[in-house]
Amino acid sequence: MPAIALTATDGSAIDLDRLGPGRTILYAYPLTGGPHAQLPDDWDAIPGARGCTAEACAFRDHHADLLAAGASAVFGLSTQDPDYQREAVERLHLPFAMLSDDAFALTGALRLPTFDVDGRTLLRRLTMVVRDGIVEKVFYPVFPPDRHASQVLAWLVRTPGS
Repeated sequence: MPAIALTATDGSAIDLDRLGPGRTILYAYPLTGGPHAQLPDDWDAIPGARGCTAEACAFRDHHADLLAAGASAVFGLSTQDPDYQREAVERLHLPFAMLSDDAFALTGALRLPTFDVDGRTLLRRLTMVVRDGIVEKVFYPVFPPDRHASQVLAWLVRTPGS
C-alpha cells in the first residue's frame, strides 16, 4: 500500500502503509445516500451504483464474523468527505470507520476504477484484502453488493492467514 493517510470518520488519520499485521478489509463504494442528500439523476440505472447502503449494512452485520475469520480491521472507502460519511456511520450504526479519499490520493496511486456522474468522480465498487501492507486479494467487480460481505467472509474462511 502506498504511504497515504486518509481521514477516518472518527477524525483519525489512517496510514495505509501502516495498517499493521494481519488482514484489513477495505471496501470501496461510490456513495451513500441519506436523509439530506440527493442521489444523482438516474442513479439506479447506472451499473454498479445502487446498493451502497445495503453493502455497508452487510459489512456491519458480518463485522464480528469477519474479525473472527482473521480480519484485523474493516474500513469503507469512498470519495465522499468525512462529514458526509460520518452521517452514514451514525445512521447505519456501523462498528467500523469509513475512510475519505476526497483528494483522490489513493484512487490515483492505485489507479482504482472510477466513473463520472453529475460532474462528480466516484469509485467503482471493489474490495481489497490488505495483508501486512500488501494487497493480497481484490474483489472486482462486486455484485450483488448486499451479499458481498458474505463473499469476503467465505474467502477469509477458505484462505486462512498464517
